[in-house]
Amino acid sequence: MLIRIIAVISGLSLFGCETPQQDESREFVEPQTIQALPEGEGHYTDSRVRQGKYLVELLACGVCHSDGALTGELNPNRLLAGSGTGIAYSNPMLQKNPGVVFPGNLTSDTETGLGAWQDEEIARVIRTGINKHGQRNLSVMPWPGYAKMTDEDAKSIVAYLRSIPAVKHKVPENIRPGKKTRLPYVYFGVYRNKQAM
Repeated sequence: MLIRIIAVISGLSLFGCETPQQDESREFVEPQTIQALPEGEGHYTDSRVRQGKYLVELLACGVCHSDGALTGELNPNRLLAGSGTGIAYSNPMLQKNPGVVFPGNLTSDTETGLGAWQDEEIARVIRTGINKHGQRNLSVMPWPGYAKMTDEDAKSIVAYLRSIPAVKHKVPENIRPGKKTRLPYVYFGVYRNKQAM
């Protein structure tokens, strides 16, 4: 069985825009890690907020959820405020125009972020991938790896996200597989070449 790995960055595979084939017109870009997340404040205890910040850094939430981080051009004014660069989630070997998901705004902005969500809804989407509307998120969001997170850790992440400044930043609508887009995206995943089996 032949496994084709597009590119690997701690389990995340990334590529350029329209087709997965490498050529001279495309370059591999290292996503930026988030060196300094915003400091938290608010009505949660300092220790809970610090624990949440630690977990958000450990889980590298900002790599996908901060504008420009996926392309190596981090916008420091949009840390955890969602990404204008999407992540393709359908197999590029089988579909020329992949489905693309745009990581959401995790700040407390009520219009574009999590401000209208209940704490329990945020904790649930982290651990189960089920959003506030009862829909399952795509596995681009690595919720299966967080399924056994403790209640306390989930509450700490929520406390930290609630404590950071709200940033108004509406991310683009997700793109269905087969639909062409001009919006930037990277590839995600490990794909198996069925012809080689």
